[in-house]
Amino acid sequence: MLLSLFHELRAARVPVSLRELLDLIAALERNVVFADMDEFYYLARALLVKDERHYDKFDRAFAAYFKGLKNLQEHIEALIPDEWLRREFMRQLSEEDKAKIESLGGLDKLIETFKQRLQEQQKKHAGGNKWIGTGGTSPFGSGGYHPEGIRIGNAGERQGRAVKVWEQREYKNLDEDEQLNTRSIQMALRRLRQFARQGAAEELDLQGTIEHTARDGGLLNIRMRPERRNTVKLLILFDIGGSMDAHIEECQALFSACRSEFKHLEYYYFHNFIYESVWKNNMRRTSERTPTYDLLHTYGSDWKVIFVGDASMAPYEVSHAGGSVEHWNDEPGYLWMQRFMQHFDRLVWLNPYPQHSWHYTRSIGMIRELVEGEMYPMTLSGLEQAMQSLSR
Repeated sequence: MLLSLFHELRAARVPVSLRELLDLIAALERNVVFADMDEFYYLARALLVKDERHYDKFDRAFAAYFKGLKNLQEHIEALIPDEWLRREFMRQLSEEDKAKIESLGGLDKLIETFKQRLQEQQKKHAGGNKWIGTGGTSPFGSGGYHPEGIRIGNAGERQGRAVKVWEQREYKNLDEDEQLNTRSIQMALRRLRQFARQGAAEELDLQGTIEHTARDGGLLNIRMRPERRNTVKLLILFDIGGSMDAHIEECQALFSACRSEFKHLEYYYFHNFIYESVWKNNMRRTSERTPTYDLLHTYGSDWKVIFVGDASMAPYEVSHAGGSVEHWNDEPGYLWMQRFMQHFDRLVWLNPYPQHSWHYTRSIGMIRELVEGEMYPMTLSGLEQAMQSLSR
C-alpha cells in the first residue's frame, strides 16, 4: 500500500528514492507509530523529504494518497453484507445495552429513526436530546452521552482536531516555482558559502579545550579560536525605478536576506542598464554618484556579482551611445557589461519577470547574451541555480 504513496510523491516531483521508502517500511515494522494518521504523516515526511522546500508537494501528494485510502475503505465497507455489520454491532453490546435498544423498538427501529432525523435536520447541531450533533444526550452524534446511540463523525473527544495537518499546507510558499520571500531567499543563499576562521580568537574551542585539558593531566586549559564566518564577498546592483517599481517587495526581500547572510556585502543602484556611474542613495541619485570604474578598481575579481533587473528596455539603451533615457552616455551600455564580465570571475543576472515571457523582449535576449547565459528567474529554483553558478 505504501507504493501508492511512493508513486504519488514521484508524480508530485518530490525527489524520493526507494531507500527512503524502505526506511519508512522499517520504521512501521518497528511500531514507531501505530494507528495514528497524523503521527504517520510526520514520520513519513521526516523520512521521505530531505529538503523542506518540497514540503508543500509532499502535503499535496499525501492528501491524494489519503483520499485513495478513504475511497478504498468505503469500497471495502460496501462489500460487507449489512447482516454481518448488524451482528458484529450487537456482539459489542452488553445484555443491559441490548435491553435498552429493545425498549426503543429494536435496532431496526433505531436505524429508521436515525435516517428520518438525518433527512429532517438542516444545520449543524450541538447539545440537546434530539438532533444529530456533538454533545448532549441525543442517540445520534458524537462526544455526548446516550446509552443506545449511533455515533456520527470523529468530532468531540475522539479526535480533537478539525483540520488535518497535511491539508493546512503551512509550507506552500516554499515551492520552487513560487515567488521569493525573505525566508526562502535565505535558504537559497546558503548554497553560496565558503567558511573560514579569520580574525581574533573570540570563540570557545570546545574540542581543543578537552584535548589540552587531558594532556595537562586534568588541569583546565581553555582554548579559543576565531569565529567561523562566511568569507564570500558579494557585490549586488539593483535596477531601480520605472518598470521595476512592480518588483520592489521582491527586491527588498532579496536585499534583507543578503544582509543577514553575507558579512562582506556592497550594493549600488542603476536604472535600466549599467553605464558610467551608479549610486547608493536614491534621494541623491543626481548629485552623489559613484563612477563605475571605481567599482572595477575597488572590488577584486574574487567578488561575486549579482545584477537584479527586469532587463526590459529599448534595445538602443544597451547597444548605442546616448541610449540612456536619463542622461547622455558617451559609451554604449554593452561596453560596461563587457568590462564587468572581464573583471569579475563570477557574475549572474536575476530577472523578476517570468522566464516563459523572456523571449518576447529583445533587450532581455541581448543582455542574456552579454552575461553568457547567466540570467535566472527570481524564483526559489532560479536563485538556487544562480548561487550554484556563483560558487563554482
